[in-house]
Amino acid sequence: MSAQTVFLAGAGGAIGSRLVPQLVEAGHRVFGTTRASDKVAYLAELGAIPVVVDVFDSTKLAKVLGEARPTVVMNQLTDLPKMFEGALSEIILKKNARLRAEGTRKLVDAAISAGARRFVSQSLGWLYAPGPTPHRENDPLDWETEGSSAATVRGVIALEQLTLNSPPLEGVVLRYGQFYGPGTWNTAQTGPLPVHIDAAAYAALLAVDTKHTGIYNIAEENGLVSTEKARRDLGWTASFRLPAHAAA
Repeated sequence: MSAQTVFLAGAGGAIGSRLVPQLVEAGHRVFGTTRASDKVAYLAELGAIPVVVDVFDSTKLAKVLGEARPTVVMNQLTDLPKMFEGALSEIILKKNARLRAEGTRKLVDAAISAGARRFVSQSLGWLYAPGPTPHRENDPLDWETEGSSAATVRGVIALEQLTLNSPPLEGVVLRYGQFYGPGTWNTAQTGPLPVHIDAAAYAALLAVDTKHTGIYNIAEENGLVSTEKARRDLGWTASFRLPAHAAA
């Protein structure tokens, strides 16, 4: 794996905190963003070069990306509470959907201006339209869904289209299952489509240097989705875990 400069948007989140140590261990130079200045020391401790920026601040975003000159830009941004009980409110879901759609557009534009080569985005693996399982990556998403999940589906579709159709960027979409493990809402395996946070971050690491582009299901095999493509193209495995000392 060749050393590259990676601009990781959302480095202080659940994925980011498990991904930064993997990127650094692989020899990559990592610029990690956060909106919160109190996370700067934490990101530096993980091994990233901290960058305080809001993705909706187009001017500052373009400036910091232009200074970093990354070869790879990663979109691991979410706008979700660190902890919650019950269902997420419609307000939260709409804010997160806006981040996926408008935030991704701003990040893509800044990445192109900075001369980045590759763009990797976090997506969701449980939004497929009803149909035969296991779902493969070319199966349609449930864009006709209604109710509280409609905004989420529209945001994900916008994110995926921007990631995959913004030349000259090489786009990779990682359709994750429901996270569990350190720093997530669930300490143990849960949900209909689980994936450990370390294995999810590992997929993002592999997406940095692969020659492949496109969409990949990233979850533990249980008959709902197929991960054969990720295992074949990326060499990904759902059993990957960080050493205990790597990210406390």
